Amino acid sequence: MTYLFLYFAFGCLGITTEIWFTALSDFLHHRHWEAKNFSLRGHSYGWMFFIYGLAGILFHAFYGYIEQLAFLLRVLLYVVSIFSVEFIAGFLLDKLTGRCPWHYTSRWAIGGYIRLDYAPFWAVFGVLIEHAYLILRPWHFGVG
Repeated sequence: MTYLFLYFAFGCLGITTEIWFTALSDFLHHRHWEAKNFSLRGHSYGWMFFIYGLAGILFHAFYGYIEQLAFLLRVLLYVVSIFSVEFIAGFLLDKLTGRCPWHYTSRWAIGGYIRLDYAPFWAVFGVLIEHAYLILRPWHFGVG
């Protein structure tokens, strides 16, 4: 039951974060404020719920091994882990469905599956995941 709870909690957290990220990114990149367009339309892909849900399972399985590490080392591990999952998920979706939904074309892209210039955003997301896990852990697991 613990893993199912975490899977759904982190799936929802990930989708919500991605929708806000894409909304704000589009707003800033396309200068929507100049046209007074404050719709803040964000988007995600249905597949992402399942991918973000993995964060809850993986975090629960591995956090005990890394929680004593220095903060910056944990953040670096989060970024590398997120890049790894994103690359593998993108590759698998590409092979299984014929298309990776988030195919990147930036000069910082690797295989179209990850963008190295997103590392700071993934670092922040990793810290967000850590804080969400630490909030949920005592409440749901009786650990504190």
